[in-house]
Parts: sequence; C-alpha cells; structure tokens
Amino acid sequence: MFECQVCGNKAARAEFVSEVFTVEGRRVLVEHVPAQVCQRCGEATFSRETAEKVRRLVHGETRPVRTVPLDVFALS
Repeated sequence: MFECQVCGNKAARAEFVSEVFTVEGRRVLVEHVPAQVCQRCGEATFSRETAEKVRRLVHGETRPVRTVPLDVFALS
C-alpha cells in the first residue's frame, strides 16, 4: 500500500520519471525510472529493486548512454 513520505497521501500513479542524483560529488541524470508518483504533491517513490538498479548504474556498472553539459545557477 502506497503512502507518500512527504505529505501522507495514499493515492499514487505509476509513471516513468527522470531523476538527478549526486554520486561522489558529481551529478548524474537517470531517465525512464519506474516510480509511484504521489497524486497530491508529485513526490516520486521507487521500489527497492529499482533503487538497487539505479545504484548499480550510477556507481559504474555501465557507461552512460550520453553526456550533456549542465548549466549551474546560484540563487544568492
């Protein structure tokens, strides 16, 4: 049973999302990640299996499919 860890809502929809992770000081984008997305606040939640697949990907088990430049802004 789904329960959002952010807002407590119990309704979610299955979607594929893109998520940015910080790994050893570098930012990586993982696309097409299956997730349960809260219908109230939009928070994405991943299954244990998906989280483990992402962990293996970003820690060098495979090479990235592409590399893109990233603009960085500071709000200060």
